[in-house]
Amino acid sequence: MAIVPRDVNADNVHYDITPTREPIDDLGTPVALASPVRRVVSLVPSLTEAIASVRPEAIIAATDWCTYPADLDVQRIRGTKNPDTRTIIALQPDLVIANREENREIDVRRLRDAGVPVWVTRIESVREALASMRRMFEEALGWPVPGWLVEAEAIWAAPRALSGPRVAAVIWRDPWMVVGRDTFAGDLLESLGCRNAFADHPDRYPKVSVAELDAMGLDAVLLPDEPYVFSPTDGPEAFPDTPTVLFSGRLLTWYGPSLVTARPLLEASIRSR
Repeated sequence: MAIVPRDVNADNVHYDITPTREPIDDLGTPVALASPVRRVVSLVPSLTEAIASVRPEAIIAATDWCTYPADLDVQRIRGTKNPDTRTIIALQPDLVIANREENREIDVRRLRDAGVPVWVTRIESVREALASMRRMFEEALGWPVPGWLVEAEAIWAAPRALSGPRVAAVIWRDPWMVVGRDTFAGDLLESLGCRNAFADHPDRYPKVSVAELDAMGLDAVLLPDEPYVFSPTDGPEAFPDTPTVLFSGRLLTWYGPSLVTARPLLEASIRSR
């Protein structure tokens, strides 16, 4: 296996390691990787937190939206939809972590065309999230599976409750948008026993009106604080005839270490409506 210094003048000399394995990402694409992976760029906030929980020093860059852990001090490369691909290429990472929903195909293609290995995840359910992260650690990064992931797998293996509250999870205002079909957040709600009123809608994130939501006879309208920052003074006032529940959006939309606490915290929040 050939090992060649990449930059002998750098403070931390990094080495080019001839790829020794070629695992297949969630979309079925083989990714030629060095072993071990030491320099990672993450384009997915949830996965940035997951990776940092094991080896924060391995993350050399992340998006502006990668806000966990709060003390992550790395180079920022703009957002999930407009990453600075030139800077990423210049950083010469061993691996870039992306997600089919959060990142654009054109950015993945630009990076791959420049010879940068990109591992693309596909996550539309809790089960997919857990399996995808396990594969990311074991096959892509070549690292041990963290203890929190094992714990989360056990927590979410519990049977789904039946005939729970009928809810709508609102993620944006003006226009109002809700969680629909084939989404991680929607599946998470169903795992809690909630009945997502828009689970069978043709759109994954339908646009709706307040009048439509109020007329549905919902048990609750869920108002997370991200991506739109709903608060006690911004959101509940729009639904005078339907109970509302405010909570941390990270519990609903993030996969990663938050999955350990998301189930009990969300169950308690929704039950207290």
